[in-house]
Amino acid sequence: MGDVLAGFHAAWEFESDSVLIRYERGIRTPKLFQALGERRIPLAAIEGVTLTPGKRGAVVLRAEPRPGADPLMEAAAGQLKEGSDPYRLVLPAERETLAEYYADELRARLPESGPAERHLVPAPEAPRQFKAYDAKVSFDGRTVSFRWFWTGASSAKWKAGDQSFPVTGLAGVEWRSPEVFEGHLRLLRRDATEQQPAQADQDPAAVVFGLGYGPVHESLPFAAAVLAAVRSGAPVPVVSAAAPRRDPADIAERIRHLGELHQAGLVTDEEFSAKKAELLAEL
Repeated sequence: MGDVLAGFHAAWEFESDSVLIRYERGIRTPKLFQALGERRIPLAAIEGVTLTPGKRGAVVLRAEPRPGADPLMEAAAGQLKEGSDPYRLVLPAERETLAEYYADELRARLPESGPAERHLVPAPEAPRQFKAYDAKVSFDGRTVSFRWFWTGASSAKWKAGDQSFPVTGLAGVEWRSPEVFEGHLRLLRRDATEQQPAQADQDPAAVVFGLGYGPVHESLPFAAAVLAAVRSGAPVPVVSAAAPRRDPADIAERIRHLGELHQAGLVTDEEFSAKKAELLAEL
């Protein structure tokens, strides 16, 4: 379709095989939306579309994700508040007719519904980190690490020491929202020799949340990234740290020298193109 439908806090761009959702970054936009930035949702990941009345005369267009298609929603497990649902687009009432048109168009394009056999929506990218109440938590795309805080970690966790968990040794992730009682992030291990402690504050494979610790916009994308890596059996894409920008004059000189080597037959066409692109990316 290629059309854009803008609502409060987000805009949906309708494409032939997906919906590209771009979230605003304003101060009134839910922090989770700001953290997500934008998401491309394949139509194959959607099983239904609804249009319902909203508050204060607004209308709500919602895409219903297929179970198991989106690692973010799988990790959330129904715990997100309505206002933080990334699949909802709230629109002014005067756009109801337009929203109804797009809802019908989407419904007509949806494939068969039912649980997805694999994740169809891209996972949040690594590396990721956040502060829980009792630890600093990090994930580099391959390994989850807990570094305990002496002010918050239990004696059981201190005795166990800082923890590192390769995703290949995990069976899943349990995320309990920090906005409810006993919020936590627990890693479910494949090779646990004994049952993990029920209480997260006693489990070295879990971190606990608290007021200001493990907020949804940080801990949920983290949990989704880890879950996606566990489900796929491979690390999620890693976003490299930005390299310092090079002097344009230096880059130009290196490209000129590369061109001379190419003309002399010392580098192939493919090598020349790849290295030139690499140099230009440093600008």
